[in-house]
Amino acid sequence: MTVETIELAPGYRISRMLRGGWQLAGGHGAIEAERAIADMAAFVDAGVTTFDCADIYTGVEEMIGRFRERMLAERGSEALKNFKVHTKFVPDWDALSRVDRAYVREIIDRSLQRLRIERLDLVQFHWWNYAVPGAVETALILKELQDEGKIHQIGGTNFDTPHTRALLDAGVPLVSMQVQYSLLDQRPENGLAALCQERDMKLLCYGTVAGGFLSERWLGIPEPQEPFSNRSLVKYKLIIDDFGGWSLFQNLLGTLREIGRKHGVSLTAVATRWVLDQPAVAGAIIGARYAEHLPDNLDVFRLALDEEDRAAIDRILVKKSGPQGDTYTLERDREGRHGRIMHYNLNEA
Repeated sequence: MTVETIELAPGYRISRMLRGGWQLAGGHGAIEAERAIADMAAFVDAGVTTFDCADIYTGVEEMIGRFRERMLAERGSEALKNFKVHTKFVPDWDALSRVDRAYVREIIDRSLQRLRIERLDLVQFHWWNYAVPGAVETALILKELQDEGKIHQIGGTNFDTPHTRALLDAGVPLVSMQVQYSLLDQRPENGLAALCQERDMKLLCYGTVAGGFLSERWLGIPEPQEPFSNRSLVKYKLIIDDFGGWSLFQNLLGTLREIGRKHGVSLTAVATRWVLDQPAVAGAIIGARYAEHLPDNLDVFRLALDEEDRAAIDRILVKKSGPQGDTYTLERDREGRHGRIMHYNLNEA
């Protein structure tokens, strides 16, 4: 088994499975920081050499920075020659109207300091509120910092199709857009994936296993009720409701289990493989606090879905009712079901 890699931009290669950092940021239970840092080596050694984090993931950039420093001290630079860290630049909702060069530079310099590196590999830009002007201008400030050598590549996070196109048309050199994409949430297919193919840009996908809902653990059990044990379950239960409800979700899980049994892998691997096989998708971001599920996660790279598998999945997907609309539109509605659970000012934390 070899972890697949892909060129996200000329000369810039990443692993197609990315280790996600959101689950280390709180809201998912207590974190054993030393264990999490030690376990990062298992991912790199297995070939998962690209990590995803964010300026707003409390404490995560610092943990990855400590890991890098420890690896360099113990193994030397050769051990990290393929290692990439993708972070984000997410100005707070309440700060959007006052974002300027000084604000952008301060956040980027803070990420550099936390990660203990001289150049950020990939900065993924997000803008909470399209009604507040300045998204394009702010992205172009990131390009200035790229020209200075502080940033290698620039991507976006959770922009819809028209606003992604506006960034590209303004000359922002986006190589990727990070979006939620799974068997349960196919909103990138409503325009964004086609734009990526048109403009030679890739998708980096989170939510591919819906916070763990796309696993054997949830097959054959009654519909769960709130309160849920972590923020991921709250978020992705809403997606299941939009998809078509618990009964259709159970039908999907059953179909994925049968496909997994046929290939000798988990239904989670089948769900991840489906996303990786979609047009414009470069990688799947798999959230993990520790390395305990890493062997199961890697099964995706010994799986090839055949026409029979895809047809069986399509027979379920044709019955779905949503989620509808463009990428991240539901989450931007602060009064809606999805928006009410979001945290919009995490740099203040």
